[in-house]
Amino acid sequence: MPKIIAIDFDDTLFEYVPPSPGVDDYSGRPDSIGEPIWENITNAIVEQVLGSKLILGTCREGKALDLAVAACHRVGLDFDAVNANVPEMLSPLWPDCRKIKADEYWDDKAVRM
Repeated sequence: MPKIIAIDFDDTLFEYVPPSPGVDDYSGRPDSIGEPIWENITNAIVEQVLGSKLILGTCREGKALDLAVAACHRVGLDFDAVNANVPEMLSPLWPDCRKIKADEYWDDKAVRM
């Protein structure tokens, strides 16, 4: 089984731009996506070339998620799964569920225990 890496979007792959006061945070604002974080994007692409499976694991949904996936695609980063487990690892013992199973989790808020 290849290595599976779950990667957050906001402030991990692209800078997050907060909304103006009173604006719905995850309404799908195109201006919520800032500059690419090239070091992380490049590392993810290299991992994928080396055979790793990538999952975009983000709180974004609907239009906001569509914008995030499109932003990643524009910089050459496409995912094997989005907010879901990669199909290759599913089994009767591990059905698809909300918990993303990965070998590594890349997130700006991560704490190594």
